[in-house]
Amino acid sequence: MGDPAGEGKHLVVYITTPREIAAGLSRQLVEEKLVACANIIEQVRSIYRWKGKICDEPEALLVLKTRRELFEAMRQRVVELHPYDVPEVIALPMVAAHMPYAAWIDEVTR
Repeated sequence: MGDPAGEGKHLVVYITTPREIAAGLSRQLVEEKLVACANIIEQVRSIYRWKGKICDEPEALLVLKTRRELFEAMRQRVVELHPYDVPEVIALPMVAAHMPYAAWIDEVTR
């Protein structure tokens, strides 16, 4: 049957950010062709432990689509642009996708 979705070739990446930088960071990654698309979920509440205390912060969640081979370059760029000491950059493999959408990801990323 082959690989109908390009399994393993594409990733969905989650990044949390302060709300005020979400659009700018997303646009930069798209402009640099490191990601094909960024969805911004503007209203997330993150509860986490940092430096010995429990934090409860409003954040935005970026949901990015890219190719696996671009992950490291994208991760490095996020670390350069992100204000957090340890930004969340988590990639999940796309195990299935609409083939024209997967082809579009390939087309618009470098």
